[in-house]
Amino acid sequence: MAVGLCGRAVWSQPLGLAAVAGWAIACMAQSAAAQPITFAPHRAVYDVALGRSAPGSGVNEMTGRLVYELKGGGCEDYAQSMRFVTQSSASDGTQQINDMRTSSSEEIAGQRLAFRSAQYNGDQIADVTEGKAGRRGAGEVAIEINKPEAKALSLPSTTYFPIQHSIAMLRGAMAGKVRFEADVYDGSEKGDKVSATVTVIGKGRVADTAVLPAGVPNIDRLKALRYWPISTGYYEKGKALDKKDALPNYEMAAHFFENGVSTKLVMDYGDFSLKGELKELTFLDPPVCAGK
Repeated sequence: MAVGLCGRAVWSQPLGLAAVAGWAIACMAQSAAAQPITFAPHRAVYDVALGRSAPGSGVNEMTGRLVYELKGGGCEDYAQSMRFVTQSSASDGTQQINDMRTSSSEEIAGQRLAFRSAQYNGDQIADVTEGKAGRRGAGEVAIEINKPEAKALSLPSTTYFPIQHSIAMLRGAMAGKVRFEADVYDGSEKGDKVSATVTVIGKGRVADTAVLPAGVPNIDRLKALRYWPISTGYYEKGKALDKKDALPNYEMAAHFFENGVSTKLVMDYGDFSLKGELKELTFLDPPVCAGK
């Protein structure tokens, strides 16, 4: 999912998934000769279940649903939105419902990013992060955060936005690379954090019926498309990634297709993990571009 699968999710804060909202379009260092990559606008619905829970994690059961949507591309900015709702129960029987909703708009060439995330308690907003980022001069990233409090930040030109990161990773996969490192900014965690990421890329394959989830509407449109098993670890910025004992804050894994759709999601938070199985897939109309 250009996910999309979107983005990022952190259990220490209310559970979200701005990682599922993060794998999508346009490489920062794309050469003029490189063939453009355009992801298919789509809506994907995943049923979420507890995959693993270590003793002492405090998570006994968890179920939920993740809805991811990608629009735009071509002549329009990409727009991602995600709603991730989970219900969990602890070993003492207490239950908790998390409802995270995120949206972002990213200019195709990676010059601008606007983002918003909100945590809900029932129908009431409990926590909001909102802001925008843009490149200036030699590409330095200037960030303006509006909520939860006004703040201005600056990041190096080597920082990727989520869409840029996805396309750069995909280009690496197409070139046969097995590892891709990048600093990513997506506006999550109060908007003031950049993550160091390491993506491990498996061997690319052509999808057939055996690897596609059965019974999902429109799943046949993934047949004969290439996909790569990928796993992205999100680390604290500044932590040495070459140390064997360096552990990510969390990891996101999936089968990532060349058109931007993801299947077989795994979200690993260290002491527990979640699995996301694709249940619904709807392809949306691409933007109508003038002169085409």
